[in-house]
Formats: sequence, structure tokens, C-alpha cells
Amino acid sequence: MTNIILCGGSGTRLWPISRTLMPKQFVKLFDDKSLFQLTVERNSKVCDSQFIVSNTEQYFLALDQLEELEKGNNTYLLEPIGRNTAPAIALACMALDKEEIVLVTPSDHLIKDENEYSKVLARAKELAQENYLVTFGITPDFAETGFGYIEANGEDVKAFHEKPNKQIAQSYVDAGNYYWNSGMFMFKAGAFLEELQKYSPAIFEGSKNALENASTDKITRIKHNDMLNIPEDSIDYAVMEKSQKVKVVASDIDWSDVGSFDALYEELPKDENGNSLNDKYIPIDSKNNLIHSKNKYIATIDVEELVIVDTGDALLVSKKGSSQKVKQVVAELKKTTDLHTIHLTGYRPWGTYTILEDTIGYKIKRIEVKPGKRLSLQKHFHRNEHWIVVSGTATVTVGNTTKLIRPNESTYIKMGEIHRLENKGKISVVMIEVQVGEYTGEDDIVRLEDDFKRD
Repeated sequence: MTNIILCGGSGTRLWPISRTLMPKQFVKLFDDKSLFQLTVERNSKVCDSQFIVSNTEQYFLALDQLEELEKGNNTYLLEPIGRNTAPAIALACMALDKEEIVLVTPSDHLIKDENEYSKVLARAKELAQENYLVTFGITPDFAETGFGYIEANGEDVKAFHEKPNKQIAQSYVDAGNYYWNSGMFMFKAGAFLEELQKYSPAIFEGSKNALENASTDKITRIKHNDMLNIPEDSIDYAVMEKSQKVKVVASDIDWSDVGSFDALYEELPKDENGNSLNDKYIPIDSKNNLIHSKNKYIATIDVEELVIVDTGDALLVSKKGSSQKVKQVVAELKKTTDLHTIHLTGYRPWGTYTILEDTIGYKIKRIEVKPGKRLSLQKHFHRNEHWIVVSGTATVTVGNTTKLIRPNESTYIKMGEIHRLENKGKISVVMIEVQVGEYTGEDDIVRLEDDFKRD
């Protein structure tokens, strides 16, 4: 069995922790592990391999986090743009044997009752072997208006329902035969594709054409125009709501999509007053608060039911119960800044960079390059750069000259000069980069040669 892990999505409802280039599935929220890593650990107990469907910018995050888990037997398919879940699942299934049973899961869900989960998967596998398309219905704890619902008669699906209002949601819970739609599925790859071809032939043909034209140098990269030609649709609309071969397995597995700060609060350890535990939080006569900060101390006095999140470049303060409105904040940010996209620390295929200071005329970064990695061969038109190595040994090319830069040594790169840094050693290279010039934005980079291919 193969676990198809869908890594798309930007998790905007958890801004400023989650951002486009570091979405919630890769943020280490629980015991220094990400939701993506927990998904892999949980499902690798029953699956032989992982098939990661991701966008280009998040591929190396998945790669790094799988290396941390020492998980091998991974396959990667990269989408240049998202076209929703139906094309993503179709592309993955087309790359597998038609008899292969696949467990399709998002990468950002939390499941705490793994014993019950294993029983649920076992039943789903029995149904999948009979060529059914299986969806997992979460036994509802309350009248949630943020999820779609599955109406069932035993394991038979009667109907899928859109996100309801509070009154309708309560009627679903009271009825006892409605489940939250988890977005998890199990079926034979070929069985799904047969139903997709029957009910959404344009998605089937578009996906087939895209996969045939894809580059497959170690990982499968779909070309931009081919992806654009696939109709955008969810698996529910494209197949599950139309097929006559759908079954639902009731799943009381202590599940959460961690889709808001209110949901996150419920999953975090707390002190005796209901405040989320944080080494940098000082609560004085305060109760039931979610506090998140890695670098700053946060003290609260006589406050209750708040969400306070500090990430260095952004501060969020919200009442609990109102955190769904965070997506409205993100919509405003998109008009004027890129704070919805990237943190002060950016993650790249070669390592990380952290912005230490950014003001008019100059920017200071801490750059860490992993062993065996190198930055792209590049130049800048609007800034000069000073590189100071603080650990490791950097192989630096400036123009036609290549030299080694050791700790406490530096080099200078003039505006317009071609340059590159490479780490040929066995430990990370850490350096301080000072950019000086009229413009120091990330788009002032002309890449002449790049190890990480982009479509």
C-alpha cells in the first residue's frame, strides 16, 4: 500500500506561524515534529512507501523532513500550480500500478487515537480490495460549521453535504448518521482512475497528457502549461459525489485538521490555568490563553481567552473564538506586503537564511549552507555584498576567481559581479551577509545557473 500525501495549501488561518513558503504542515508544532512528519510516521506503519505530491517551492521542505525521519522509499511529483485534489490524486495514481491500494491523506491533519486508526484502515483496505472507493467519515463531537458532512446508511454513502450553518450542523449531529468529511481516502489506483474517466473525463485526459509530457529526472515535474490545461476540481466533486462505488468508514480516531488557532489550542499541553505551555510566557492572573513565541518573552496580566502569536516580524492578538478571521488579515496583507509568504527565516534547497536587519540602504542576513550544497550562480544589479564566514569553510567564486573562505575571513562582491558560494565540507557553512545598495529585495537576483530546476 502506498500513502499519497497531498502537501498543497498555505494554511493561512494559522498566520503568522504558517506562511506560503512555510505552511502549517511543515511547522514543528508538536514535540518538535511537523504535522507532515507525524503523517509519515503514522501511515508508514501500514504503508510500504510515500508518494509526495507537492508544489515546487515546498518539495525540499518535504525532502529535508523525511531525511530527519530517516524514511526512504519516497516518490515525488511536483505541481507548478495547484489544480485542487482531483488532478493531484489522478497524477499520482497514474504513476502507480493500477492494482496498488493507495491511502490518500492531507499532510496537515492530527490523529491521536492510532489504535482505532489502524482498525479503521484495516476495514477500509478490505473494501478497497473489493474495488470500492472509500472515504473516512469522522464521528462528530459537536456541530462544526467549518467542515463538509457525509450522510451515511451504514457504510453506504447517501449524500455529501456542503458546510452547513449552525442549526443544520446541529441537526446532522443529532441525527447520528452524519460524519465530518475528513478528506482522506483509500482505493485501488486503477479503480479510482476508472471512475475519474467515467465522471470527469477532461481531468483524466488532461492528467494523462501532463504525466506523459512530464520530466522524470529522479522526481516527476509537471510542466506549467500542461498543469494549467487540467480542469481544477476537488475529488469530492469530480468523483466521490457521482460514483456508485463509494463507501464510508466511520472513524472515531481523535482527529483534528488543526485548521485554526482555536483548534490548535485544543491540542496543545496547558498549565493548571488553561494557558498553553511556553517557556517564554509569564502569565499573571491569566487563564485559557494560547501564547506562541520562540524569541520574545510575553507576559499577560488579568487577561483570558486570548490568542497571542509573535514571530519576530508579525504579532497577532485575537480573542479565542474569532481566529477564523485570520484569513481576513492575510487578505489585507496581500495588498501591501509579502508577510503572508515568508518568515524572517526562509528555507531553500541549500539551507536557510534569516533576516537579522532590513532597513533603507542595507540588509543583514545569517545564511546557513548545508554540506554538499551550493547557492545558484548569480549576480545583482542594485546591491553590493559582504560575506563573513563564522563557521565551516566556504568555496567562493567571484568572477573568474575561486577561493576558500574560512571562519573570521570575508570577501566582497561588487554590484553586477557573478558569484556563488559552495559548501564542499562535512559541516554547515554559516556566514553573515551584509547587502548594501539602493534596493535589497529578493527579486534582485539574476540566476545564471541553478541546481534546483524550476519550470
